[in-house]
Amino acid sequence: MTELLILMLERLGIIVTVAFLMTRITYFRHILDRYDVTFTQRLKITLLFGLFGIIGTYTGLAVSPNDHTFNVWTWDLADDEALANSRVIGIVVAGLLGGWRVGTGAGIIAGAHRYALGGYTAFACGISAVIAGMLAGLVHRFVKKKRIVSLPVALGVGALCEAIQMGIILLVANPFDQALALVQMIGMPMILANGVGAMIFILIIRSVLREEERIGAAQTERALRIADRTVSHLRKGLTPESAKATCAILVKEVGAVAVSITDKTRILAFEGKGKDHHPVGSVIQTPATKTVIDTGAIIEAKSQDIACTHPGCPIRAGIIVPLKQEGDTIGTLKFYVSSEKDITPTKRELVKGVSRFLSNQLELARVDELKTLANEAEVKALQAQVSPHFLFNALNTIVSMIRIDPGNARKLLLQLSRYLRQNLTSTKRERATLHDELEHVKAYLTIQEARFQDTLRVTYELDNHALSQTVPPMTLQPLIENAMKHGFEGKKRRDTFELTVSIKAKTDGATRVEIRDNGAGIGEKRLEEVKKQPVESKEGTGLGLYNVNRRLTLMFGQTSELNVESSEGEGTTVFFTI
Repeated sequence: MTELLILMLERLGIIVTVAFLMTRITYFRHILDRYDVTFTQRLKITLLFGLFGIIGTYTGLAVSPNDHTFNVWTWDLADDEALANSRVIGIVVAGLLGGWRVGTGAGIIAGAHRYALGGYTAFACGISAVIAGMLAGLVHRFVKKKRIVSLPVALGVGALCEAIQMGIILLVANPFDQALALVQMIGMPMILANGVGAMIFILIIRSVLREEERIGAAQTERALRIADRTVSHLRKGLTPESAKATCAILVKEVGAVAVSITDKTRILAFEGKGKDHHPVGSVIQTPATKTVIDTGAIIEAKSQDIACTHPGCPIRAGIIVPLKQEGDTIGTLKFYVSSEKDITPTKRELVKGVSRFLSNQLELARVDELKTLANEAEVKALQAQVSPHFLFNALNTIVSMIRIDPGNARKLLLQLSRYLRQNLTSTKRERATLHDELEHVKAYLTIQEARFQDTLRVTYELDNHALSQTVPPMTLQPLIENAMKHGFEGKKRRDTFELTVSIKAKTDGATRVEIRDNGAGIGEKRLEEVKKQPVESKEGTGLGLYNVNRRLTLMFGQTSELNVESSEGEGTTVFFTI
């Protein structure tokens, strides 16, 4: 019995080899990580474990209880022979890792093969192989929350399945006396050896995976460090400055001979050895780089792909990855090494991860740019908006005057044209003089005076030398329009609405712009809201005062914020100082 146990333990080297090879298979790793496994992948892993069970059968020892002899590498059995083997190890591990489907499938494959070899225990061994797969799969259901089953569980299940096989041999195999003698001879060695074998198989897998996790954690820490150091540069977009700063970081962190970043046509930055003959700004020469730009695929460049003619160039190979923005390749990131052997799987994965991160940063830079453009477009849209009611009323006023006062109608039409032209041209400028703003306001108010005739009175208080001061375009007009909407229209029709536009130079060199009216006024609660956020009303969106205040403070600071003084029924004064 001791001799048999030693011989079986010697064959556990095969288990170690197979366990290591298993960890190299992608879909086997998917099963361990509880990823979604397709039917085809599950079938492949079942066949693989079934094959392992067959190998365990062939490497078994042919046993004859009558003469107590052992034969190794048995290909067929005589009627009085049986096998002491490690077949159950592959089946048990299949069930523990892959579940009852994989375990049962592997058991059927290995069991059918064992039955085909013959011998008086053929049927018992075939049945027990299937039962072992189902039992291990049942244990898998209780431990599936863990990535890998524990070693004691593997040891226990392996030993239990082999013990069950011994019991089935006693129940099924004939003659019974020969079956009993066989179990007494091989039972305990097989139970111990296969239990230990299942545990070693799981131990090898656990050790390999833990080592890979440790390496992965180190790579993740390095990638995060790279991300933290480069994020502030790439968020500015792909420029020579951001590329240079990024390359300087990467050449140290990745352990490359040199690192380069290009756009679609030129080298934006190059850091590391060979910098003296790879000038920044030069046109891309490397054929592999052009291929990456055209295809968007990653290329591992060899010496002939680098195409550097400099005799002392230390660059002999590299990894060239695309930098993408919105799905399009906008440049490349190139990691150069001194030998093709330096491109290890670890470095390859790190480079791929860095390129994905940098591409994401470029995407975010693009989002920031688009956000800025959207904000500018929003302001320009607010500047350019023309109230449809004002336009309709102006046209109706002009139409009504064409027959009775053609001269005045012509004058109003010119004012309307000036007003609309000012609205359009203001979107193309960042600043406008108060003189231009005033002309815009006068065009608007001339039309309003013609419409309301004696009920609207406009007064201008101006210091001409103050009109050269610049302000954001469309600053005065929203204030005047706001006064007309909320001040004038809130008064009784028989009352005269008085509106004063004041632009005065102060003694300290500042300019004060003030709009006063004797209209309906603004309530105290609403007065607190109008500058801080858009306040909707029946007459408009509430963007007028809010937008003007925001643009004034962005351009001149808080000292130029919009001030509103008002009380209900007492009129309103809106002013700001530049």
